[in-house]
Amino acid sequence: MASDVATVRGQQTTLEHKPPRSRWWREVGWRHVIGVVAIAYCLLPLLYILSASLNPGGSLTGSNQLFKTIDFTNYSDLGSTDFSTWAVNSLIVASVTAVGTVLMCASAAYAFSRFRFTGRRATLTGLLLVQMFPQTLAFVAIFLLLLSIGDVFPVLGLNSRLALIAVYLGAALGTNAFLMYGFFNTIPRELDEAAKIDGATHAQIFVTIILRLVAPILAVVGLLSFIATYGEFVIARVVLQTPENFTLAVGLYNWAADERNAPWGLFAAGAVIASVPIIVLFQFLQRYIVGGLTSGSVKG
Repeated sequence: MASDVATVRGQQTTLEHKPPRSRWWREVGWRHVIGVVAIAYCLLPLLYILSASLNPGGSLTGSNQLFKTIDFTNYSDLGSTDFSTWAVNSLIVASVTAVGTVLMCASAAYAFSRFRFTGRRATLTGLLLVQMFPQTLAFVAIFLLLLSIGDVFPVLGLNSRLALIAVYLGAALGTNAFLMYGFFNTIPRELDEAAKIDGATHAQIFVTIILRLVAPILAVVGLLSFIATYGEFVIARVVLQTPENFTLAVGLYNWAADERNAPWGLFAAGAVIASVPIIVLFQFLQRYIVGGLTSGSVKG
């Protein structure tokens, strides 16, 4: 009799601790639904463009049935176009811009974090205010400026990849410098003082100590800069004039400009290949991303 009572009480306790289905949906279930919808929203366009790249018919409407036809003709046909030239141009512009952005913003952030000089706070505020206005608002001024500079220094005028890199670097200082500035403030100043006692200069402290400690934020800024410039279109379209200097964004746009006669199969294949460097770079640097984006918010 006692064992039967204990069994009944155990079953009642199990039922009491088991959450009802309605409570599970309120607390956990709706999150799963939103997660599945978000994943589908992100994956379906990717699957569609991949299916279109494998469709030799060259029509997006013919790709409504995903992966009905699998053919790599579009990928092989890219070799007879300027796609490889555009890809090289994009990699050069994005890589040089990313490296220049990291070096320039790291130097500025170190100066703002470690030095105390007249106008420091006003300069920080000015950088922040300038970055509140998107760069696309100035593309007319950029066009006229490069047109005038090209008369004196053709290498920095229109239709120059170096001029495009200079424009990108000019817009990269504000936001990235602030991001690095917050991270630099988390590095103890005692390290600087100890290095100075040993006779190290500011340049030696910056290169041999600080840059190694702030590697996560350098990786994050470099990655964000690379992604932003690799796929940027408006400024690149204004600056670059001839097909041999086009980046991927501008070149692929020219393919899709005529909607009726556009080679959509080639466009889709080019878009798939163009995404590979971003995916590889993101996978390589992903271990730095969370730490680099969050550590700078601890102290600023």
